[in-house]
Amino acid sequence: MDGPVTDSEVKPQVEKVDNEDYSLLPCNYCDVETVQKLEQVLLHGLATACVEKTTSDLFRGPTAVAPELSKEMVEFLMERTELLLSESAVEADENLEQIKKASTHPADYISELVEGFIGSKRNLLIRVSGWISSETREAKIDDTANQIADTNSFRSIAEVLLRNMDIKGNFHCPEKFSTESKFDLHRENCDFRPVSCQNEGCGAVFSAIRLVNHDFICPFKVLPCDQGCGERVVRYEMEKHCSTVCTMRLVNCPFYNVGCETAFPYISLEKHCAEFVQQHLICVLRSVQKQGHINEELKQRVQLLEKSQCLNEMSGALDLRTLTLLLKEQEAKSKKLENLLKDQDSKIKKLERELSKVAKG
Repeated sequence: MDGPVTDSEVKPQVEKVDNEDYSLLPCNYCDVETVQKLEQVLLHGLATACVEKTTSDLFRGPTAVAPELSKEMVEFLMERTELLLSESAVEADENLEQIKKASTHPADYISELVEGFIGSKRNLLIRVSGWISSETREAKIDDTANQIADTNSFRSIAEVLLRNMDIKGNFHCPEKFSTESKFDLHRENCDFRPVSCQNEGCGAVFSAIRLVNHDFICPFKVLPCDQGCGERVVRYEMEKHCSTVCTMRLVNCPFYNVGCETAFPYISLEKHCAEFVQQHLICVLRSVQKQGHINEELKQRVQLLEKSQCLNEMSGALDLRTLTLLLKEQEAKSKKLENLLKDQDSKIKKLERELSKVAKG
C-alpha cells in the first residue's frame, strides 16, 4: 500500500489537454478531516473482511490475507467511484440520489460500498452460525485493524476516492493551473491546504477552510473568563475556573445560615460584610435568641420524657405487685383445693374399710 504523503512529497500529475499547447496542473488538496474519516472506514473494512474470510481457516490468520484483500477492496472501490463519476456527467434520474449522497456524505457512501465488499468475503460458517454479531468478532476485528494499521496507509487511496465522489468540490480543491508559478502560488493559499492549530497543546491538523470551525471548538484556545473576571483561561478548564477560583463566581453571604440570604460575586465579599455589619449582628442576635428558645424547649421535652419514664417504671412496678398478689391468691386456692381432695380421699378410704367389715360380718 502507499505510505503517508506529505506536502513536500506531493507530485501533481500533469493533465494533458486536447488541442492545447500546454498541460494543466491540478491542485488536488483534499479536506483533511474527511480524508481521515475515509481512512478509518477503509482500515476497519479491510480488518472486517480479513476476519470474516479466515473464520474457521486453520492455516491462515486475518493478517495473512490482508495484502490480497486490500488490493481487491481498493480495486472494487475505485471501479465503483469512477463509475459514479462518469454517471454524474449523464445526470440520469436513477443516479441522482447516489451522486447526491456521495458528494454530500462521502464517508457514509464509502461505508455502504465497503459493507458490500465485506459481504462478498463472508464465509459460510458465519452465515449459518450467526457468529457475525458476537463480541468476540468485534474484538478480533479491532485487534486485526491495529496490526495492519502499521503496514497499510489508505491516505492516498482515500484522497482519490474523495475526488471521484466530490462532484461539487465541497471536500477537495478542483482548481487546475497552466503554469507552475500559478500552481505554487495557489497552493500556498488554497482553502484545502493542511494547516496546524496554533493553540499551545493542540497540534490538530485540518484544512484551512475548517480553521474557523476548529477555532470555535478547540479545547486549547485561550479565552477571556466567561464571567468577566479578567483572567484568560483555556477552554477545557473554563468550567472548573468559573466554579472554583473565579473572583466573579457567585457565593452566599457568610451569614446566610443566620438570615442574610444575599448572593453576590466573590470579589464583593469584603465590601458586603463591611456595609452590612449591623444587619449581620442583628441576624446573629436573633439566631442566638432563637437557639435559646430551642434549647429551653429541648430541656422541657427532656424533663417530660424523664417524668414519663418514671411513670412507666412505677406503672410497671404496680403491675408486678398486683401480679404477685394474684399468684399468691391462686396458690392459696390451690392448696385449699388439695386439702379438700385429701379429705375426700380419706373419707372414701374410710367408707371402703367399713363396707369391707360389713361384708365379712
